[in-house]
This record gives sequence, C-alpha cells and structure tokens, in this order.
Amino acid sequence: MKIITLREEWFSAMQKNMLAGLTSSFALVPECIAFALVAQVNPLMGLYGAVIICTLTAIFGGRPGMISGAAGSMAVVIVALVVQHGVEYLFATVVLSGLLMVLFGALRLGKLIRMVPHPVMLGFVNGLAIIIAMAQLEHFKQATAQGPQWLQGTPLLVMVVLVGLTMLIVYLLPRLTKAVPPALVAIVGIGLLSQLLHLPTRTLGDMAHIAGGLPSLHFPSVPFSMETLRIILPYAVLMAIVGLLETLLTFNLTDDITETQGQPNRECLALGAANVVSGLLGGMGGCAMIGQTMINLSSGGRSRLSGLTSGIMMLMFILFLSPLIERIPLAALVGVMFVVAQQTFAWGSLRVLGKVPRHDALVIIAVTVITVFTDLATAVLCGIVIAALNFAWQHASEMRADIVENHSGEKTYTPHGTLFFASTTHFQGLFDLQNDPVHVIVDCRQLHLADHSAIAAVEALFERYQKAGKQLRVTHLSDRNRLLLQRAGLEISMG
Repeated sequence: MKIITLREEWFSAMQKNMLAGLTSSFALVPECIAFALVAQVNPLMGLYGAVIICTLTAIFGGRPGMISGAAGSMAVVIVALVVQHGVEYLFATVVLSGLLMVLFGALRLGKLIRMVPHPVMLGFVNGLAIIIAMAQLEHFKQATAQGPQWLQGTPLLVMVVLVGLTMLIVYLLPRLTKAVPPALVAIVGIGLLSQLLHLPTRTLGDMAHIAGGLPSLHFPSVPFSMETLRIILPYAVLMAIVGLLETLLTFNLTDDITETQGQPNRECLALGAANVVSGLLGGMGGCAMIGQTMINLSSGGRSRLSGLTSGIMMLMFILFLSPLIERIPLAALVGVMFVVAQQTFAWGSLRVLGKVPRHDALVIIAVTVITVFTDLATAVLCGIVIAALNFAWQHASEMRADIVENHSGEKTYTPHGTLFFASTTHFQGLFDLQNDPVHVIVDCRQLHLADHSAIAAVEALFERYQKAGKQLRVTHLSDRNRLLLQRAGLEISMG
C-alpha cells in the first residue's frame, strides 16, 4: 500500500476535505446525543467527548480520514456503572480506559489487528451496517405516556417521504456533479425544505438542546482508593478492548478503501490520550465510528483536515450555531445513515458464501449475527476462535509421511507438515512400532516443530521405541528445530 506523505496528510484537496468534515459533523451530532442518552448522561457529555476525541485523533492519530467520537459500543458498556455509582465514576473510568489504550499502543500491539482473518472483517462490517440501519428505526417512534410508539398518519408519511428524498439526493447527485458531498447537499436541502413548508417533522432539537460553553477541566470526584479501582477497572478494561477493536477494524477498512497505509500503534496512542483528555474535561469515552468514517470517505475526506474540521464544527454547533443545527430534520440524517448502512454492508460477501470454504462462510455469518445481538468484542473474539480452530484442524489433518525401507533393514520415515498441539496424534499414528525394524530413521527435512507439544511428541516417540528395544535416529533437522530440541534438554540420536 502507498505510504501517506505529510503534505497529503494535511493539504491535499483542502476544500473537498473541509466539506467532507462538515458533512460528517452533521452526522455525528444525533449519534453522540443518542449514545449519551443510552449511557444515561447529559447529551452535552456525548458532544464534548466527540469534539475532543475527533479533534485529537485527527491531529495526532495514525489514520487520516478516519472519524472518531463518542461511540455507542462504548456507551453500552458503562450504563450499569452510571446507574450504580454515578457520572463521576464514569469520568474516572474513561481516564483509566484511555491510559490502557496508551499502554496498548506503547507496547506496539496495534499491528496485531493484521492477524484478524478477512471473513471476520466481512462479518464485522456487515454486523455494524445492520446495527446502523436498525438504530435509525428508533427515529420512527415518538415518546408517549405508554412508552415509545411508532409514528402514524401524517408524521409517519412526512418522515418516510423526507427519508426517501434524502436517499435519492445522495444517490443521484454524484451523477450530476462531484463538486460537493451529496450527503451535505441532502442535509441542507431537506432542512431548508422542511422550514419553508413548515413540515411537521422531528428535528435535532427534539432530541436534546445542544447549546453550551467550552468544556472545563474537571478531575473526577471519586475517592482515590483500591475500592474505587476495583469498581472502575473492569469497565475500563472492557471499554479499552471494545474501543481498540472497533478503531483498529475501522482502521483496516479505511486502509483498504483509500489504498494507503496508516500507523496502527500511533492511532492507539492518540485514541488513548484523547480519552484521557475527554474524561478530564467532562466528556464520554469514544473510538472510531464506522458510519461517520464512511460518510467522510464517500464525501472525499482523505486528510487530517477532514477530521479536524469535523471536530471544530461540532464545537461551533455547541457554542454558536445550536439554534440552526437544532432545526435540522432527523429525517435527513436518518436518510444519510440508511445510505451509509447500505454502502457499508459487504454485499459481495453474500455472493461468495457458496463459493468460499464452509468454515469461512460460517465465520462471516457468525460474526455478523453475534455483532448484532451481543457486542463487537464478543463477535470478533468468536470469529477469531472459529478461524483459528479451523486453521489448526486443517494443518493437523495435512500431516503425512513418506516411508521407505532399504535392503539393509533400515526404515526411513519422512514426515511432511507442521507438528504442533493439534497434529501430535496424527504424527504418532504415522509410525508402525510393532512392525518396524530395529533401526528406524526420521528424516525431518520436511517437518516443522512449532510448539512445546511438538517437543513432547518427539520425546514420547523416542521413549516408545526405546521401550520396544529399537533405535530411532533423527536426521536433517533444521537449525531452528535442532535448537528447539536442545533447549528442551532432549537426549536423542541425531544424524
């Protein structure tokens, strides 16, 4: 992949990147408000978190073009903490989770995400696409005394028409011009239309009022004790895991879309530092947001300027522009997010389900379903476990041996494959101890010893032949295999 230069990071296509950042900032507002409400905290906390995290990761992160903010995946994690212990413990948890992210990046563990199999990536994007689409359905409901109820009559008709019109603009405008992001035109156009016609439709102001001042330094008002650490540490660890996973998976997706190579460890460091600052300034925790990142990328956002613009515009909304922003119809933002969900879903994965190996198809489906019904961390972990077990099974079943017996009565086994924990049984089964001659040679030129189970299997094989009164000799060991056996202290005959 292409390495991004400093000039490309900041100054390439400046107008396009600024417009892309403006577009993604509009989409950030309702998401952050909704996630703050899910976490049962003041909506301004979600907006402050988005401003801080989006701005700092844009400036210092390792992946230009990626948008971060107060994410729903992290909001869900801390609901119980806020209910049981209050919002001050949330601030302390956000700070601690940020420090854990910084530690992850400092240990240069970000590149581990490259080990995530492609089927897991497909399941990840498909699951998040479904979640994005399902989340928009909540905007088709209204609060009543009996609880949330589906819209009916004229409000439902207006909502559906405006959502459909927004989607048409986003899909059709690029055929006419690519000078401006279609999502931005759709949001502004539908907003003006609804105001001019006085349409009865819900707006951002119906979700929450977003007017506020600058965030101020606020150290969490919690006791600095082991008891506090015992309370917040499990939540902080889970937040860090979920945040890093979603960020690094979105990081990989952005690399693929832009065909450029970012710096995962730097992104982890920046994200962790941004969360620490957010917690100290009264904001929620956050990570990369795939929906807003897709809006930014599809609008032409490729440089750090797009993310920086998005963060600054969010702050402008809070400080000066809240009366205007609160008039934006939710229908326009819902329509944009429906398009994002459609564009995020890997439709090609449906076509290849019958063509790829069954275990890969199983991983795609499993990760998609688990992402929708549980959480991202569980889904990715399950997908990696399934893929790893299948990999181990496939390699274990490939263990075989060529067998040659010469006129002098010596028998030579030449094993092929990797000897590790899953293949030791296959390896032992290759040898016919009862019918073998007194002198047996194991030619290891095609054998790779991978772990401690391999060493134990070789040792057990020698012991079996010794007990039977037969001599087993190993030849053509690679330098690595020889060193591995010598370090284990095995006293075996080597040729």
